[in-house]
Amino acid sequence: MGRARAVCSAVVFMLAAGLTGCGAGPVPPSITVFAAASLEAVFTEIAEQFKVDNPGVAVAFNFAGSSDLATQLALGARADVFASANTTQMDKVAQAGLVDGSAVPFATNTLAIVTAPGNPHHVRSFADLALPGLAVVVCQEPVPCGAATSKVAQATGVEITPVSEEPDVTDVLGKVTTGQADAGVVYRTDALHAGDKVATIEFPEAAGAVNTYPIAVLREAPRPGPGRAFMDLVTGEQGSRMLRAAGFGKP
Repeated sequence: MGRARAVCSAVVFMLAAGLTGCGAGPVPPSITVFAAASLEAVFTEIAEQFKVDNPGVAVAFNFAGSSDLATQLALGARADVFASANTTQMDKVAQAGLVDGSAVPFATNTLAIVTAPGNPHHVRSFADLALPGLAVVVCQEPVPCGAATSKVAQATGVEITPVSEEPDVTDVLGKVTTGQADAGVVYRTDALHAGDKVATIEFPEAAGAVNTYPIAVLREAPRPGPGRAFMDLVTGEQGSRMLRAAGFGKP
């Protein structure tokens, strides 16, 4: 019985085309948005506004590291919209001929260090991440947060030996909040969203590795019209207000 319910749910999610199945009634049409993990909180909020503006259209998200999302798209994954945490991964998708029109920058983000509440290891600077015995986690380098961390490390000459390199910034944050690491390098927005679950240390060198976030409708989008409406909401005045409130900077 459990397997039957799981199969039913999977079919409904994949079809999402107004069909009736499994006794659940009509399923609303849905757009699929591939978005950087650091956008999860604010894009979930923006999606609620999108559904108010576009009654009957649902939003299905795939949140992950931007490099993973770009690879999925290059391998044939179907989506309506792609929002990356840097221009490098968007450029890869565009160069593969997968973008309809041009990508539009909509936000910026900078790095911050997070530790357990109270900062028990007294991390004060980016250089402190190289202290002996400090368990540090970072993003993998192909991921935008990892590329930005590497850029700061190269510019400062600080050699970090992380205990793990995570596939996205959410996993880095999770390692710190669950006590599996002493410190992690995340985006300022992730630290802000975590609230009192972490102590946040901002460092001036982060200004040298600012990430610009672009968004685009994809060429093979199953629902390009609603996809463009979502993109317009993100890049418009209302979406911009939500992004600023979440701690993102202007593009």
